[in-house]
Amino acid sequence: MRKYFIAALSILLTASTCGLAQPKKKEFSYKFYGQVRTDLYYNSRANEETVDGLFLMYPKDKVYDNDGNDINATPNSNFYTLYSRLGVDVTGPMLGGAKTSAKIEGDFRGSGTSYSTIRLRHAYMNLDWGTSALLIGQTWHPLYGDVAPQILNLNTGAPFQPFSRAPQIRYRYSNKAIQFTGALVWQLQYLSQGPSGKSQEYIKKSCIPEVYAGIDYKHEGFLAGVGIELLSLAPRTQAAGENGDIYKVDERITTLSYEAHLKYISKDWFVGAKSVLSSNLTQASGLGGFGISSIDTHTGKQEYTPIRMSSTWMNVVYGRKWKPGIFVGYAKNLGTSDALIEGTQTYGTGTNLDQLATAGAELTYNQPHWKFGLEYNYSKAWYGTIQAKNGKVTDTHSVSNNRIVATAIFMF
Repeated sequence: MRKYFIAALSILLTASTCGLAQPKKKEFSYKFYGQVRTDLYYNSRANEETVDGLFLMYPKDKVYDNDGNDINATPNSNFYTLYSRLGVDVTGPMLGGAKTSAKIEGDFRGSGTSYSTIRLRHAYMNLDWGTSALLIGQTWHPLYGDVAPQILNLNTGAPFQPFSRAPQIRYRYSNKAIQFTGALVWQLQYLSQGPSGKSQEYIKKSCIPEVYAGIDYKHEGFLAGVGIELLSLAPRTQAAGENGDIYKVDERITTLSYEAHLKYISKDWFVGAKSVLSSNLTQASGLGGFGISSIDTHTGKQEYTPIRMSSTWMNVVYGRKWKPGIFVGYAKNLGTSDALIEGTQTYGTGTNLDQLATAGAELTYNQPHWKFGLEYNYSKAWYGTIQAKNGKVTDTHSVSNNRIVATAIFMF
């Protein structure tokens, strides 16, 4: 028996060495690419942010000490190379009538509070039949889509612009100027907020992925489209009842969000805009979330209602070598669908924000493989008190932040 096993193993090794068990390498092509990026930033006050300030969200509310000084009115600055990246594009052999390709890309952004560690950005395979294509893996969330601002800040417009890379199964069909997109989306690095903070558990226990459907019209340098997204989460599977006893509960919050976008590109111009009517898009770096609308006193089971937000941005950039640009964004809290229970917690991002506005200007110098840029951004946030009857924020006061970013990028 042993000699037969050795003989079989030898045959398999020989076949592998001779390429009989693998596609021929000449059927593959590889294109390596990447960038070395440096970011120097300054803020006039503390902000809600990630990656130690590289990914800016909005100014923090005032927090006073015993002498009446605002603790958050403190400037901060730093210098990083964390968004340097390396990737490879692969084209493979035909699979039936489909062209095959794949992408793997990583950077050093890390996750949580761990920086300077390798992080997966993109990892997907793609089958292209010409008029249709199937993508499986992780890439930009469909709400990020094909329309995003051309700005130096690494948030690329968040929280006005949905920002997330997520595991997904995406199908696209194109017929001349019309493109249809449908996708099932899960969560990995960008997570929903809930009773346990940011967690993958809410969508995991829901057993229902995000669902996106959209349509685009493309003609020469013009693109316009709309999309709709459904998100269904299971915030908790157990709760404490009136006597402190633990009960199994079946909780769910299901929401719909809508977006419209347009873009125009020519040799000298880039004009882009997007408007989002969102309900609980915290997994896409959005504002809002959800609150509690009812509680079963026996089991502790809760019903939930989403906090709805409206956000819009516009970006205009001109030029080729020297490229000045402006960016403006505005977000407004539209309240909840149902009344909240007085005194209960809300789950989300910026749930006590009534409005958020930002305006920025930048100038970049561009050469093949090189980009140098300077950007100024002013943002203002209005904080207040959430009203239980409708989830709106009243009795507001404002805080503002001035941000300067200097960036140098070498691309290869």
